[in-house]
Amino acid sequence: MYPRTEYEMTEADLKELMEACRPVPYIVVGGYAPPSPQENANNAWMRLGKKMGFDSATVRPIANKGNRFFTAVPSETEQQREERMAREADEKRCVRIKTLEDEIQQRQDELNELITKQ
Repeated sequence: MYPRTEYEMTEADLKELMEACRPVPYIVVGGYAPPSPQENANNAWMRLGKKMGFDSATVRPIANKGNRFFTAVPSETEQQREERMAREADEKRCVRIKTLEDEIQQRQDELNELITKQ
């Protein structure tokens, strides 16, 4: 088993978890109640665990570090972790490339507009 590892979730992940914990007013129809806030929170932690590669049942907060930081036991092998990290780095690189290409295109359009006004 892996040693406990520190994780940091994104603001979007934190928002999803907080939304899942909120109670929802409801009327029981047909004898079926919707999932409880605890069930919704557990499901949100399971989704985050699959996304980040940890066992959601092992999550523990880290004192004095903020809501986004926690520890958990990884659920992926070292090879899976390396593949996930490489995939995430590649996705981040592709997003950055697209952002830069868009900025370059905007600047080129602005330059062309200035040149044609002469």
